[in-house]
Amino acid sequence: MNPFTITPKGFKQFSSYLENSCGIVLADNKQYLVQCRLSKLMSDQALPGLEQLVDKMSTLQGRQLTDMVVDAMTTNETLWFRDSHPYDVLAKRLFPELLASSTSNMKIWSAACATGQEPYSISMAASEYIESKSNLKGAKLSIIATDISSTALNAAKKGEYELFALGRGLSSERQKKFFTQVYADTWRINQQIREAITFKAINLLDSYSMIGKPDVVFCRNVLIYFSSDLKRQILRKIHTQLSPGGYLVLGASESLSGLSDMFEMIHCHPGILYRAK
Repeated sequence: MNPFTITPKGFKQFSSYLENSCGIVLADNKQYLVQCRLSKLMSDQALPGLEQLVDKMSTLQGRQLTDMVVDAMTTNETLWFRDSHPYDVLAKRLFPELLASSTSNMKIWSAACATGQEPYSISMAASEYIESKSNLKGAKLSIIATDISSTALNAAKKGEYELFALGRGLSSERQKKFFTQVYADTWRINQQIREAITFKAINLLDSYSMIGKPDVVFCRNVLIYFSSDLKRQILRKIHTQLSPGGYLVLGASESLSGLSDMFEMIHCHPGILYRAK
């Protein structure tokens, strides 16, 4: 497969288009990354360079191509129960606070859910917690899981994973309890865990009106791809969307900057939560 042409002008046009359409910021030294991720797509589309790609995406008929480019450029790498401590915080602090009785209703938004491991992990953790408390049999957790990538969302909705993918953070006990084998090397998440989750395509640069008012937002390992200004815009929008006193969970390498008037930092030992003021 022959590499396509990346001129300084084409790279600048493509970088601007990508940031404006989905917020992803490309550093000036990322030409090789673009070459690797778009090589097949450019060959399939018979496009010689990034200038022609941007021209084609910018047309009225270019929406599908834009989606394909975003799919190729976004990282949908994820793990089950990633970093572990956010799920410990759920079980030890957030579930006890927000699922206090059998009539409790708790809503969690998993932003940038990729191929589904995060929302399914949250649903499994909730199932385990509710099962352990005799007074919570009627408690209800609803999860809305969103991503910009249609390819990742389709995989998440399907809820089927190969053994290699299951082995990345999922214990054998949880695999046996929450999954059913459907093929020789493929397991499907059980309906009990799936039914708590609604999947939707959302660009974090757009409106969050369809999210409703979540009690907790998991927005982990996604803000690192945005500029500082876009990060602040997204975090302000999340604050507006959260229920009063709701919680924000960020990735291990992410933090709030300049938004102390909106969020209170809570140390959970380990891990940090941000509570909306």
